[in-house]
Amino acid sequence: MTRNLEWTVGVELVEEDGRTKAEARLSTGHSTLTGHGSARCNPADTDVPAIGDELAAGRAMKDLAGKLMREANRDMEAVGAGTVPQHTGPGYGWPEAVS
Repeated sequence: MTRNLEWTVGVELVEEDGRTKAEARLSTGHSTLTGHGSARCNPADTDVPAIGDELAAGRAMKDLAGKLMREANRDMEAVGAGTVPQHTGPGYGWPEAVS
């Protein structure tokens, strides 16, 4: 069986008071999942807005990916299949900036 699907991911970024917040939305045509991420500039560092954008967007997409994997695991369990092993590793950036 051949299937062609198109899923759309949009990322919205908002910068305010030295903090960048990102929301990543995946639309499958049947459902929508949303991931969140944030970043802040250390006051001792040079302010480079593009870096905050990249960190916040990356964290939002990582959150979205985790939610998508949990959804897939629930669906697999519902049909009696084994689930995908979860891998956890070190975080990125400042712990207080990861949300």
